[in-house]
Amino acid sequence: MVAELSKVALDDGKTEGRRSPLPSTPGEITNTLCHYYRGELGRMTSWRDRIDRTSNWAITMVAALLSVSLSTSTSHHGVVVFAMLLITLLLLIEARRYRFFDVYRARVRQMERSYFAQVLAPEAELTPDWAGAIAKSLRKPAFLMSYRQALLRRLKRNYCWMYFILLLAWALKISTPHLQDAGAPPAEVHTWTRLAENAALGPVPGWLVIAAVAAFYLVILYGVLYRERDEGEFAFGEVHV
Repeated sequence: MVAELSKVALDDGKTEGRRSPLPSTPGEITNTLCHYYRGELGRMTSWRDRIDRTSNWAITMVAALLSVSLSTSTSHHGVVVFAMLLITLLLLIEARRYRFFDVYRARVRQMERSYFAQVLAPEAELTPDWAGAIAKSLRKPAFLMSYRQALLRRLKRNYCWMYFILLLAWALKISTPHLQDAGAPPAEVHTWTRLAENAALGPVPGWLVIAAVAAFYLVILYGVLYRERDEGEFAFGEVHV
């Protein structure tokens, strides 16, 4: 492939009647590819760091709000519901960042599979137009996965566990003894009516809150159990983000 790129560069230089500004020898092309690889690797690492930051924000948010909610039996369960909404917002932000990360990762992995791996251990089967695929992506960048796919992937990696912890905390808050007044004996939750009363959020009745949370977690469960087709890096092994 390097020889073919060198031949194309030489032909372009002859056509223009002067030395082409593009690399014209195998050594120059190899040097250019190495620098380009380092640049794409840097961009991929930068977006990977942004993804990690969003996950760290979500974990910190969950820990902080759980400490507030579970610090006393009289604290409102709405704090846990608010935490669910906040990490959902962070999940949406992270899914958008993941789509950008996936573009740069695909270019890096294309070079690693088709060029560097071939240099280290040549194989007969090689993608013939790997350079053309990268060039097409450079000329007209496009996302390689949908927003929905990115959302489901990040949900499975990290956020499903945060949602699970919040669900346990919320169930604990609405089902454990609730102190009506200061100094009053705790009222044990033995009936669904009492549970619905504890789950109320201001003017919103408890049964409606429970139904909304149940529907929300059914969507989360669907996202966790949904199986993607083995595309992209999934087709090349289990080492992926």
